[in-house]
Amino acid sequence: MNVPRTVLVGCLLVTASSSFAVGFVRGKGGDSVLKAASTLNLTGIATASLVAAVKQQLTSEMGLVPVNVLRERRASFVELHSRDSKGQTHYGTAGYLGNGYFITVKHAVAALGDENGRRRGPVITAVEVIHEGKAVPAQVVDMGDAHSEVDSGDWAIIRSRALDLPILPVDVSFDFQFAEPVFRLGNDYSKGIMLSSGYVGQRTAGGLVTCLTDIHPGVSGGGVLNRRGDLVGIPIGRLEGDFRFSFILPLRDEILRLVHGLPGQT
Repeated sequence: MNVPRTVLVGCLLVTASSSFAVGFVRGKGGDSVLKAASTLNLTGIATASLVAAVKQQLTSEMGLVPVNVLRERRASFVELHSRDSKGQTHYGTAGYLGNGYFITVKHAVAALGDENGRRRGPVITAVEVIHEGKAVPAQVVDMGDAHSEVDSGDWAIIRSRALDLPILPVDVSFDFQFAEPVFRLGNDYSKGIMLSSGYVGQRTAGGLVTCLTDIHPGVSGGGVLNRRGDLVGIPIGRLEGDFRFSFILPLRDEILRLVHGLPGQT
């Protein structure tokens, strides 16, 4: 008799999950739990609950995020365009905070100046976000004091008309512990919002965090998410010549000081 491969795979997964669940409980010193379950003639519902608990533990230990959460968060990021006084268009990413507010990087929406206030490069004359294939004008309402791209002041808040986009939950208290998994969403090469993942490295003296996660042109201003799917930082730059060694700007209260009615802030 030929058994479809999908059935075989399903049986193997169920068997593996059940076996792991038993081993997990025993490994936690839970022989008494198994004995009680046997006495109570463990029902299908109880078995499903046990497997669900094991899956949740595995997800936590392995640093995973449910795929549906990442897909939902993708919809909160848009492509950012800015045009300068020389007629050139620059590309980046912006994350939606609600009421028309977006978070992005300063170097995408304003010319960076030196420490004496002298502007370097052409003036940015227009900023817009792309929503449903159409350009929506936006204005810069707040920004940091960065003089270079890899700087803790390389952030900006822009505002357009209110858009029908999912609002990002934010967490300004995330501590970026070493080896903590993070997930990066950004407009890689201006080809649409894409996902990359990595692990927290070290904190720099300048208030940034290093991470090995792809940061291609167009990604700056995108989002860095924790395992709950909260926005905890923005990718702002990379090590010259290395697209994997990236720098993250952690969110802080100062960055959100002019964003009113922000839900989910912790």
